Amino acid sequence: MGKKPVSDEISGVEQDSLKHDCSIGTILKERGVSRRDFLKFCSAMTAAMALPASFAPRVAQALDEVKRPTLVWLEMQSCTGDTEALLRSANPTVAEIVLDILSVDYHETIMAAAGHQAEELLDKTIADFKGKYICVIEGSISMKDGGIYGTTGGKTHLERARQVCGGALATIAVGTCACYGGIAAAVPNPTGAVGVRDAVPGATVIILPGCPVNADNLTATIVHYLVFGKIPALDGHGRPLFAYGKRIHDNCERRPHYDAGQYVEHWGDDAHRKGFCLYKMGCKGPATFHNCPTQRYNEKTSWPIGAGHPCAGCSEPQFWDTMLPMYKRLPNVPGFGIEHTADKIGLGLLAGAGAAFAVHGVLNALRKDKEPADENREG
Repeated sequence: MGKKPVSDEISGVEQDSLKHDCSIGTILKERGVSRRDFLKFCSAMTAAMALPASFAPRVAQALDEVKRPTLVWLEMQSCTGDTEALLRSANPTVAEIVLDILSVDYHETIMAAAGHQAEELLDKTIADFKGKYICVIEGSISMKDGGIYGTTGGKTHLERARQVCGGALATIAVGTCACYGGIAAAVPNPTGAVGVRDAVPGATVIILPGCPVNADNLTATIVHYLVFGKIPALDGHGRPLFAYGKRIHDNCERRPHYDAGQYVEHWGDDAHRKGFCLYKMGCKGPATFHNCPTQRYNEKTSWPIGAGHPCAGCSEPQFWDTMLPMYKRLPNVPGFGIEHTADKIGLGLLAGAGAAFAVHGVLNALRKDKEPADENREG
């Protein structure tokens, strides 16, 4: 199947944005998306939602029949990294699938309309599809001085968010800034930046933190709603459990080196070149919940730890303040106790210690083994 330029696809989305009565299957067929690529996409979404492979046919059937939802994407205080991540997603590609599944009626970065035309389109969309459209928000929202530090089209981001989110079927906050305020909310937070849930209390908000959001998680969240008619199960922060239900440490490809006591001690040392554990170099994986190790980025080729950089904890609340210094080990990981054992692991490790790690009981198992190396441990 020949691939159309992304710019052509974006223009096409705007030109046929009124085709809300067409099913996703019909739209894809009209666009020339092959059945094989469509089924590959359904399989990828099934895996992203942490569902058994046997659910893929059900996902395909639902998307064949369901009408594509209207989507409004708002840019707030952001670097536009989440939009860039969406445009570079690959399942198969955003041009072939993602923009066909979503009727993107408003997105300041990629839409052709500008100025008054864009504002009129936004007003028309939220009026015509009240209670039926999905709102995606990228970037934090300024609350200080009435929100004057962030404005678009003469309206503050705070005013705009409350207007659009108030009439949405659901709001999805993408990226750490939209979820928690992100870097903009770091001390001293001069603009009073907050996440969407704090700015629009009472709205139905699903948060997808991370810098940037993994586009697979965004698409899977929407596909979940289309297939099952409800938002996915969420954790206490409002994150989908299928994407944020496990710690990075639990699925990390370097976990065996952690279990064996094999750590990188200095950047570029032999251990670093061999792919050893990055905990001592500041990795926040033990305290961070995200599916980065399994979903990855860049067409699933890599992710920060895989590329040799420690996890920064960017999917956790206030990570910019609570996870620093970036290249120092965490002083305390609630409920884990890793900092007490990092220098002992692998020294006389018994065969049954692997099972102890699985239940996080290794601390008690190793306390009995006092070693002189303890005197030289880092704090």
